[in-house]
Amino acid sequence: MSPLTPALQSADVLIIEDDPKILELLTLHLGDIGLTTETVSSGNRGLKRALESEHRLVILDLMLPGLDGFEICKKIRAEKEHVPILMLTAKSEELDKVLGLELGADDYITKPFSIRELLARVKAVLRRSAAYGESSAGPAGRLLEHGELRIDLEKRTVTVEGRKIELTAKEYDLLVMFASNPGRAFSRQQLLDSVWGYQFEGYHHTVNSHINRLRSKIEKDPAEPRYIKTVWGYGYRFAEADKF
Repeated sequence: MSPLTPALQSADVLIIEDDPKILELLTLHLGDIGLTTETVSSGNRGLKRALESEHRLVILDLMLPGLDGFEICKKIRAEKEHVPILMLTAKSEELDKVLGLELGADDYITKPFSIRELLARVKAVLRRSAAYGESSAGPAGRLLEHGELRIDLEKRTVTVEGRKIELTAKEYDLLVMFASNPGRAFSRQQLLDSVWGYQFEGYHHTVNSHINRLRSKIEKDPAEPRYIKTVWGYGYRFAEADKF
C-alpha cells in the first residue's frame, strides 16, 4: 500500500467506534500510511472530542452506545462544516446511506470492508479536503459575481449583499459549479458525479436536499429562487448572466 503524499502525512483521524477489534485494526492500518489516530468508543464522548479538538478526518460508526452516528454527524456539521466525515456502518440499507450523506457525511463504507477499500476512501476524502483548503481553486483574486452574490475563489468565501454565507464543502462545490456555468442545465447525476463521485450513482435525493439547503442560505425567497433554477424532469441550472 503506497503511503500518503507528504502534505497528508500529518493528518489526524478521530475514530468513533465501539468495537475494540475494529479500533485496533483501523489504528494499525492508518498508522501504516502515516496517519495518527485518536479512538473513542462511545457516542457522547466521540461527539465531545470531535467538537473540542481539531481533526483532519472523523471516521464515524453508525451504531454506538449513547448518541448514534446520525446524531453525531448532524451535530458535528452544525459546528464544523468542513471537517470530513467517513461513515462506517454494519447496515447496508439504502436509506441509511442516503440519510448519512444528507446529514453531511462525505463518504461511507459498509462492514465488513476490505482494508484496501477503506484506505482508498480515506485517502480520497483527505485529498478532497486538502484541495478544498488550497488557494489554487482559481487564479489569485478571481471572483464570480452574479447580482448580489459574490464568490471569492481564492479565499473560498461567499457573500450575499455583503453578508458572509457559511456553506459546507459540498454546498460550496455545488454553488461554484453552477456559478461558473450560468445558464447551463445539469442533471442530478452529473452533479452527483462531479461533487460526490461516481460511487453515489442513483442518490438523486441527496442532490435535492443539498440544493434546498443552499437555496435557504443564498436566496431571498427559496420558494422563488433567483439563482438556482429547477429544470423540471432533469435537474438544475444557474440563472443566465444577463438576468442579474
